[in-house]
Amino acid sequence: MDLVTPDIGLLVWTGISFGLLYLILKKFAWGPILGAVNEREQSIKNALEAADKAKEEMETLKADNEKILKEARAEKENLLKEAREIKSKLISDAEEEAKRKSKKMVDEAKTAIQNEKNSAMNELRNTVVDLSIGIAEKVISEELVDNDKQLKMIEDILEDSKLK
Repeated sequence: MDLVTPDIGLLVWTGISFGLLYLILKKFAWGPILGAVNEREQSIKNALEAADKAKEEMETLKADNEKILKEARAEKENLLKEAREIKSKLISDAEEEAKRKSKKMVDEAKTAIQNEKNSAMNELRNTVVDLSIGIAEKVISEELVDNDKQLKMIEDILEDSKLK
C-alpha cells in the first residue's frame, strides 16, 4: 500500500516538476497556443462577419431581383396593353374600311340597277312607240269598215309582238 500513499519527498519533487513544466510551457508553448486560439477566434469572427455581410448582400440582391421582376412584369403588362390597343384599332379600322367598301359597292349596285331600269324603261317606251306606230300604220293603211275587224286586227298585231 505504500504506492498509494505518497511520501513528502515525492510530493515536493512532483510539485517542482510541475512548476518547471508550467514555466517551460508558459515560456515556449503558452504564447503560440494562445496566439493560435486568438487567431482562430479572429478567423471565426471574420467568417461570421463575412457571412453576415454575404447575407445582407444576398437580401439586397434578392430585393433588387424582386424589383427587376416587378418592373419586368409591369413592362410586360404595358406591352400587352399596347398590343391589345393596336389590335383593337386595327380591327376597328378594318371594320370601318369594310363598311365603307360595302357601302360603296351597294351604292354602285343601286346606281347600276337604276341605270338598267332607266335603260329598260327607255327601251320599253321605244318598243311601245314603235308598236303603236306600227299598229296605227296598219290601221290607217287598211280601210276597215267593221269595228270587229279592227279589234281582231289589233289583237293579232299584239299577239305577233308578244312572240317577238
